[in-house]
Amino acid sequence: MKILLVQETDWFEKGPLQQHHLMERLSLKGYEIRAIDHEIVWKTHGKQELRSKRRVFKNISRVYKGADITVIRPSVIKIPHLDYISLVLSRKKEIGRQIREFNPDVIVGFQILSAYLAMRAAKKNHIPFIYYWTDAYHTQIPFKVYQPIGEYIEKKILKNADRVIVINDKLKDFVVERGSDPERTYVEKAGVDFERFNPEINGSEIREKYGIEKVDFVLFFVGWLYHFAGLKEIAIGLSRIKDEKPKIKLLIVGDGDASDDLQRIRDEYQLNNHVILAGKQPYEKIPAFIASSDICMLPAYPAEKIMQDIVPIKLYEYMACGKPVIATKLPGVMKEFGENHGVIYVDKPEDALNKAVELIENRSVEEQGVKARGFVEKYNWEDIVDEFEEVLEEVVRGGGKHNGCRNTERQVIKRDGFI
Repeated sequence: MKILLVQETDWFEKGPLQQHHLMERLSLKGYEIRAIDHEIVWKTHGKQELRSKRRVFKNISRVYKGADITVIRPSVIKIPHLDYISLVLSRKKEIGRQIREFNPDVIVGFQILSAYLAMRAAKKNHIPFIYYWTDAYHTQIPFKVYQPIGEYIEKKILKNADRVIVINDKLKDFVVERGSDPERTYVEKAGVDFERFNPEINGSEIREKYGIEKVDFVLFFVGWLYHFAGLKEIAIGLSRIKDEKPKIKLLIVGDGDASDDLQRIRDEYQLNNHVILAGKQPYEKIPAFIASSDICMLPAYPAEKIMQDIVPIKLYEYMACGKPVIATKLPGVMKEFGENHGVIYVDKPEDALNKAVELIENRSVEEQGVKARGFVEKYNWEDIVDEFEEVLEEVVRGGGKHNGCRNTERQVIKRDGFI
């Protein structure tokens, strides 16, 4: 089967996300996959040029050795605001080109503009279209004045998609409220690679590298450093208890908007021995970083719209390593994990540090970690990929709103990973 994936985030800089795991595993099963992406970090990381050239990256794998994804990056004008306009034009052209040359059996869309263009092209060419939701997309638009427009476009796509897939129950409620047909809306949870993430991973080398002593307790976060992530509040809180026992350190892996502020806080409050900024790290090293920690953190501000309905994949990976998680009361997370399953909730980021001290002093860290591991053992990537295959096969057979796909003479071979 040939899958064309369209997104407007960076295939290389973000994640690995749900789509990386799914598509690379499908690639290993024989699917042909092309992904159209966007160099979203061009303002800070990209080459300084007025207009980027179209680029094609072949044989790409970020998670699983041997995976083979072709990533196409259309050209874009690298001027703020104009980049969105050029993105629409170049993306529309690229989607048409891939339909002609690649002849996909199904198109999978993420985000908003890219998904809308892909949905229109799929409908025109009688190709099944799947709208895949990992976040409440319009809340991620940086310019709030455009968010109502984004939500309007989302509703259009939801009503016209052959299938809608979301990664948690809260997101399903969200998309159904906005017009998605409940009978064509599927929940496909995030998964865990249990060979990579498990309690047996040794984190001693990480602790030694960053000067973490055996008596130190480590709070850990990995991911994009948003200003609303709550990490700055924890760092400032550490300045008030840095000379007390238990000795707590905050280990952060990743970069992003709040990187400079975190460095400033570390220097201003003299926290060099308490706040460790490890920067962005290769995905294969993340299990060891998690293993080096005692408690993992998701202390984002609950009122932030972008955080209301999501359940980040990293939570499953934290828990698979036998680590408890302290999280603010994010609705999607609370609905997914409930109570007494290794996720401990606080009202606001400022409360997270006190809760960590409480767990340590009560000697309940290990107990909560065992609960966390037990809860996520059912989230196996193999099962989730099988479920996604069933949706693909169903829609390609002819279960879509557009009366099936073009290649009706092909016979679906279930589970073998190709058509």
